[in-house]
Amino acid sequence: MLIKEYRIPLPMSVDEYRIAQLYMIQKKSREETCGEGSGVEILENRPYTDGPGGSGQFTHKVYHIGMHIPSWFRSILPKAALRVEEESWNAYPYTRTRYTCPFVEKFSIDIDPIDIVKDSVPPHEYKSEEDPKVFKSAKTARGPLPEDWIKEHKNNPGKCPIMCAYKLCKVEFRYWGMQSKIERFIHDVGLRKVMVRAHRQAWCWQDEWYGLTIEDIRQLEKEAQLMLAQKMAQFSFSEPEPEPHLPQDPLNERNVETKAISPSTEMVDAASNIDEPLPGRALTKQWSTSSKSSSKRGGDPWSKQGTLLAGRPA
Repeated sequence: MLIKEYRIPLPMSVDEYRIAQLYMIQKKSREETCGEGSGVEILENRPYTDGPGGSGQFTHKVYHIGMHIPSWFRSILPKAALRVEEESWNAYPYTRTRYTCPFVEKFSIDIDPIDIVKDSVPPHEYKSEEDPKVFKSAKTARGPLPEDWIKEHKNNPGKCPIMCAYKLCKVEFRYWGMQSKIERFIHDVGLRKVMVRAHRQAWCWQDEWYGLTIEDIRQLEKEAQLMLAQKMAQFSFSEPEPEPHLPQDPLNERNVETKAISPSTEMVDAASNIDEPLPGRALTKQWSTSSKSSSKRGGDPWSKQGTLLAGRPA
């Protein structure tokens, strides 16, 4: 089992992050649905009143990940294992998300900060309009961000809002001979790489989401759901491929939780000083996420693992 905590400081408020992340998720879902072996199906998107966190929004999605994993990994998996199901309960500032996947039994723990300015993306994914060192918002006049933007905030704490996302991720993979390799791959490619790019985009797309209400976001989600259903229907006509044999093994679980709060100075210091959002039918994995936003850093009501998002008002 490998456990890592990711810390992601962002120069925005927790309330802004709610809109930013929802806008980013629906936009990325549209952009990344581009052919067989890719894409997102939104099976459900509805409000709930008696789930985790009380009242919120429930979503049930299927991610097709075949085009996003290396060929050596894809070759050992049955086609059904290239589907990842996600169930998410968003009672912002609390969120909880559950996936399905296989896991490793080896155990270790790290604290891994993510800096949207210093952490680069692969060259083939780089876009200047999504680079925080280049982007300047026309609506908020924020940016570009210098490489030492966290240090500048510490020297001028009231100048702009700031928050920090803390993500504690536990990964297990129980297939003998592949444990360490798959474990590192899930963390490095499936988690860290995705979080770096997604949060850079959330910041650089602020002129698109700034000023939107949660009602605006829900309408965009409905439009995305319809568009994605039409695209996935086109891809479904392709011939099924034979599934490779995979040895039998017990089902496994992975959990991740998220919390969002307004950070103290100690939280911002911690995020800046530490030195270093998948299952198929045949392979099953679980990954859950929970998040909370408030003025204090409190315990997670849902689980012992947690991802924490923290924000300070301007």
